[in-house]
Amino acid sequence: MIPPPKRITVPQSISFAWFQVSVNFRFAQSTGRRNSSAAASFGSVHEPEIRNTHALFLVEADGGQVQRWLAAERPELRVMSIGERIEIYKEAGLPAAFCERFLVAAMEGSHAIGHTRMATESAVTTAGSHPFSTGLDLCLVHNGSLSNHNGLRRMLRRRFDLPFRTENDTEVAAAYLTARLREGRSLHEALEDAIEDLDGFYTFCVGTADGFAVLRDPVACKPAVLAETRDWVAMASEYRALTRLPGIAKAKVWEPQPATVYSWSAAA
Repeated sequence: MIPPPKRITVPQSISFAWFQVSVNFRFAQSTGRRNSSAAASFGSVHEPEIRNTHALFLVEADGGQVQRWLAAERPELRVMSIGERIEIYKEAGLPAAFCERFLVAAMEGSHAIGHTRMATESAVTTAGSHPFSTGLDLCLVHNGSLSNHNGLRRMLRRRFDLPFRTENDTEVAAAYLTARLREGRSLHEALEDAIEDLDGFYTFCVGTADGFAVLRDPVACKPAVLAETRDWVAMASEYRALTRLPGIAKAKVWEPQPATVYSWSAAA
């Protein structure tokens, strides 16, 4: 059987993860020879879909194979995400302008994660923006600050050979989850492990192919609110971000407890 096409996204500090990879626009402008090379390796490469400064490629190959080929053949590319459904877009600028540039209103999908960043641990750059994706169909956004990310980064490089492209602590948290999943832990279990292994304060929102999960640190000093109806579930830093959702007046609304993993899945 031919595996489902993998989506590859590349670029900048508003960002957006849409579950449905992208590659830099300059690459998309000269795809002829490189697409031929990729086709020789993967058997089939669809023409890229250009979305502002990003390009979306559909490749009929295993995600790990795609990652290895990109690292060897196009190491200069900044890959935002790889998976069967995920698309990540990052740009600098105001949220409204970002949504207009990337035609967010026209997108369709089962769930999405948006994030506007106030940088505290690293530079304000496209690469440093959230969400971070270090695994297939997985992304993480983070409100807070990790105090042991430098030590964790060294350990993850040594034990799991995971690459890091920024000094951002959130990239380390995303890589930590990827490493735990590689070891056979479920996402719920990996987040429970994080309570013991990650120092600092944080609220995590993790997106997967069929759902998402939320975790606050044991002190829970960063705000978060959850809302749920029979039709949808949503999470935000503040309630006012949820007020335009349909049926919010009758939704169950609560503040997630410290050191408690909340998760939802389309399969559940």
